[in-house]
Amino acid sequence: MFRDVNRETVEYQRPRLKQHFFDIYEKEGIEQLLFELKKGEKHELVGYVEFAYEIVGSDNFMNHRYFAKRDMRPLFVEEIAVHPGYHGLGIGSFIFEQIEHAARLRGCTHIVLEVAENNERALKFYRKRNFIKLDAAIFLAKKLDVEAELLKPRKMTLRKTK
Repeated sequence: MFRDVNRETVEYQRPRLKQHFFDIYEKEGIEQLLFELKKGEKHELVGYVEFAYEIVGSDNFMNHRYFAKRDMRPLFVEEIAVHPGYHGLGIGSFIFEQIEHAARLRGCTHIVLEVAENNERALKFYRKRNFIKLDAAIFLAKKLDVEAELLKPRKMTLRKTK
């Protein structure tokens, strides 16, 4: 349902698969909230957020010492999405009210999240809510030409031994 939300941004910033929700559901320290809109007798999923109170996962580039040195106790927003058909209705703002409330209840001093530099809509949303850039760290990539499995042999010059 949310797959096209961030088509312009890097792939890892789109909401994960439904199975991810079930895999994470029982994990300690991670919370997920689903936001529904009631239309008559039907409920439609319009938003989703996943957050953690500590750095979790093996694919995470965050370093707990960075936050400890700055006397920060962050709540980490891992995933957040609002259905594209419901943008501009205040759903994202309501989601952030819930996130901030959860953070305060647990004694967190900051909310930390990651956003792609080219996701202008999201950046505008976060800046409007007083989010600032934490650090100068960015992800860099270099395209490589695909080659054979092994490099070709080459001549080596030997050093003279004394």
